[in-house]
Amino acid sequence: MTHQFQFKNRLSETTSPYLQQHANNPVEWWPWCDEALELARSSNRPILLSIGYSACHWCHVMAHESFEDEETAAMMNRLFVNIKVDREERPDLDKIYQQVHQFLSQRPGGWPLTVFLAPDDLMPFFAGTYFPSSARYGMISFKELMLRLDDAWKNQQQAIRDQSQSLSASLSQMNPADQGIAVLDASPLQKGRQQLADSFDKRHGGFGQAPKFPHATNIEFLMRLYAGNTADRAVSTMALLTLQRMALGGIYDQLGGGFCRYSTDEQWMIPHFEKMLYDNGPLLALYADAWSLSANPLYAQVCEQTAEWVIREMQSPEGGYYSTLDADSEGEEGKFYIWTPAEVEALLSLQQYRLFAKLYGLDKKPNFEGVWHLHTFTDLAPLAADEGMALEEAQQLIDESQQILFAERSKRIHPGRDEKILTSWNALMIRGMARAGRIFLKPEWIASAEQSLEFIRSSLWREHRLLATSKDGKSHLNAYLDDYAFLIDALLELLQARWSSRDLEFAIELADILLSHFEDEEQGGFFFTSDDHEKLVHNPKPMSDDSMPSGNGIAAFALQRLGFLLGDLRYLDAAERTLRSAWGGLMQLPHAHGALLMALEEQLNPPEILIVRGSEEQLAQWRAQQHRSYHPARMVLTIADDAEVPETLADKKPKPGGVIYRCRGTHCEAPQALLITTDAHR
Repeated sequence: MTHQFQFKNRLSETTSPYLQQHANNPVEWWPWCDEALELARSSNRPILLSIGYSACHWCHVMAHESFEDEETAAMMNRLFVNIKVDREERPDLDKIYQQVHQFLSQRPGGWPLTVFLAPDDLMPFFAGTYFPSSARYGMISFKELMLRLDDAWKNQQQAIRDQSQSLSASLSQMNPADQGIAVLDASPLQKGRQQLADSFDKRHGGFGQAPKFPHATNIEFLMRLYAGNTADRAVSTMALLTLQRMALGGIYDQLGGGFCRYSTDEQWMIPHFEKMLYDNGPLLALYADAWSLSANPLYAQVCEQTAEWVIREMQSPEGGYYSTLDADSEGEEGKFYIWTPAEVEALLSLQQYRLFAKLYGLDKKPNFEGVWHLHTFTDLAPLAADEGMALEEAQQLIDESQQILFAERSKRIHPGRDEKILTSWNALMIRGMARAGRIFLKPEWIASAEQSLEFIRSSLWREHRLLATSKDGKSHLNAYLDDYAFLIDALLELLQARWSSRDLEFAIELADILLSHFEDEEQGGFFFTSDDHEKLVHNPKPMSDDSMPSGNGIAAFALQRLGFLLGDLRYLDAAERTLRSAWGGLMQLPHAHGALLMALEEQLNPPEILIVRGSEEQLAQWRAQQHRSYHPARMVLTIADDAEVPETLADKKPKPGGVIYRCRGTHCEAPQALLITTDAHR
């Protein structure tokens, strides 16, 4: 019998593609809103909160098994008020309830996140992730779970209230506070280096066991350590071997560029096939830096292919960058990316196929569910020698083969694309594009970053505050700490790619909002949501990195650079207060705080700041001779003689023949003449 439900599914009008995927479920879904919360209170029904995102494979599985099933939906509608949340639009809710899951289950969470909340105080009394439609994998069925929790709500109220009180107290103690230490020192830097060395995979690169994630902030931290002490070759090896193995592995799209979210194995061979904007922005910057450090052409190729992929597939006509590509196509994970040897052999010449098959493992056993996913199994040089050809000729054959297969793959049904535009994720890609564009002298990459920034200005900057998300012309939701911190950092990077007085003023305005609306003035650091945000059961002050760098870490790093550039103690003091607040975590688990470690490094050894004035021609020549240098603790602004500059930089005046103003921390040297040589230096 078809279930006739009283209320309609309310997800069709939302901006989230993930919520819209569930708009036709027989579940009476609500988005998170006051009306849904009031319904739960007035009917005294618990809230079934389901959090996921559009590219999440197991979210799709649970949707097909349970949320599309009318019998399951009828039980959900009868017993609970059902709320669906996109974790990418509402990271505030996701952070709170992932933390709760950790408390209640004593293990990390994930997606889909399934949480049952008391209707009056919104405190969870149960949290889990995926539940099957029938008992398997050592788990009870989703329907059985709902029946048990309904019974608990009706018959174990006091136990639930006691647990909620204990949970609330635990949450209130989670936010870090100033430790009252006398002096910040470098001990977390070396301890973090050692923790990473202890977990480093010397054979395949990366850290820890499978599944393996890129952890871009940790790799960047190691590269910065090496730049400060080139005698520490082990640090360089950890960073560059990891980047090399990732670039050669199946986690990297060998035909189309861009990285998948993580590898399911130690060899970086088989990924979870979703591609996320937030990974690829930091990785683009990181591979550009790695090329500056090592001159390895592999890293240049990764940057070229990834930047092209972003512009081709992830940038909207309006300029903003889209969020994700799904892991699935045609209902199967990875189907868009995999091959059979017969398919490849039919497309390539005999010589091309022989080389390609050996390089990418088509001559080996299938490596993904009976088919082949491209993963580099050997070096090209010995293959070229076996074929009696020069390495350059072999590389040309591989390049041609990749182009042929890419063209053929483009005819397939593509994975779904989540086309919402998130401020924080766009900021990460703006930074990556600007940095790579500056290092490789690619004006089109810098222009791509500028287009995204202009989208943010026009669509996500309203009444002098940021909004978090935009889709189909609708922008909404108060922006979070990450939005402000990442965008300040991106603006400082873009300013190094090309000067704009307007962008510096924007960065200052964003920094002032951080201080006035997000800072914990008593204990230091920044809350994830602003002081005028919707009141939730907890406002976390996240210090450690997760899938993205810590908002507090990036805020401290960017505010320090802005403070040193402008000579503004407000920003420097706020950064130091953040580090003091985070000190307990930095001392205990420094490797989990990569962004804060880099902020600490520049707190102890302030960055070198160069302001270069000259003609446009002089500046272009100077940038060209500098682009191969790897100086992570240096910030360079090249400002044309006739450019507008804010009052804070008015003393950095142009001089005949060009001039360089050099400062470190609060100390500035006498101006130096701008010297342009014909040889690039490292």
